Amino acid sequence: MKWKKYTIETTTAAEDFMSSMLMDLGIEGIEIEDNIPLTKEDQADMFIDFLPELPPDEGISHVSFYVEEDGSDQTEILKQVKIGLEKLRDMVEVGSGVITSSETEDLDWINNWKKYFTSFTIDDILIKPTWEELKEEDKDKFLIEIDPGISFGTGKHETTQLCIRQLQKYVEGKHPKVLDVGCGSGILSIVALKLGAREVVGTDLDADCMTSTRDNMQVNHLDLSLGTFYVGNLIDDEELQEKVGTEEYEIVVANILAPVIIAMAPVIPARLKQGGYFITSGIIDFKENEVKEAIEAAGLTVVEINHQGEWVNITAQKQ
Repeated sequence: MKWKKYTIETTTAAEDFMSSMLMDLGIEGIEIEDNIPLTKEDQADMFIDFLPELPPDEGISHVSFYVEEDGSDQTEILKQVKIGLEKLRDMVEVGSGVITSSETEDLDWINNWKKYFTSFTIDDILIKPTWEELKEEDKDKFLIEIDPGISFGTGKHETTQLCIRQLQKYVEGKHPKVLDVGCGSGILSIVALKLGAREVVGTDLDADCMTSTRDNMQVNHLDLSLGTFYVGNLIDDEELQEKVGTEEYEIVVANILAPVIIAMAPVIPARLKQGGYFITSGIIDFKENEVKEAIEAAGLTVVEINHQGEWVNITAQKQ
C-alpha cells in the first residue's frame, strides 16, 4: 500500500497547535521534526549514550501527516488543512505554512514504534509495555501492563496522564462504576479497576479497541466480567445510550479531542448519578474555554482544571 506524505513547514511554537488541528480533522499518524534540544528526562528515556549532534534550533518545525493514496479525497483533506492553518494564524506564529508532498511505501508501523515505548511512572503507578521484562526493583510497585496494539493509549501522552491522576483522586476508596468513553487500549478502564472501581463500561468507534482492551485486562489479571465494552458513538447512537444506561455511573472519563467532548457534553449528565464526576482531557489549551462552556451548558459544574504542557484536564460534577 502506498501513502502520500504531506509536510507543513511551521514553527516550534505552533507544532502542538498544528497537531491538534490535524487530529480534529480526523488525521492520524502525525510526525513532528524539529531541532529543539532534548531535556535530561528525554535523554534518560532514550537510553542512548551519544546523541546525534543537531543543527541549531532556529524555531522551525516540520509537521507531517499521511493519507492513503487509494480511497481518500486528498483534495478535500488538503483544503480543510489549509483552512485550519489560516485559522491558526490568528492564535500563533505558524511560519511559512508551506505544504510539500512525497510518496512513501507501507511500513510495519504497528510494531516499529515499540522501541520508543518503555516503562515509566505516573506518580506511584508504573506503566510497563507487555514485551519488556519487569525489573526486580519494580516488583512491588503498583503495576499497569499495556500493549496498545493498533489502539491509542500507552499512557505516555500528557492527556492520558492527566486523566490517570484524576482517576487516582476520584476512584481510590470509593469503588465507583466507571464509564470510559473512547476506551482505546483500555488503559483508563484498567487503571480505574486496579484503583478499586467495582465495574467499568467502555465505548469506542473502533472494534479493534475491544480486542485490545480485553487483552490488556487479561494481562493485568483482571476478571473480564468486570468490564463491558461496546462499539459505537455515544453522541448520537440512541441504542448505545440505552445499552450504556442512565444515571448509572459515579465517574465518566473521556480522553478524546476537544470537538468530540463538546459534541458529547449534552449526553453526559444523563449517564451520571447525582454527584458523579465527568473527567476529561484531550483538550489543547487554546480550546479550554470552549470545552468548559460546553460542559457548563450541559448542566455540569466545573470543579477542577489542570494543565500539563499545552494540554488540559477539565473535571466537572453533576450537582
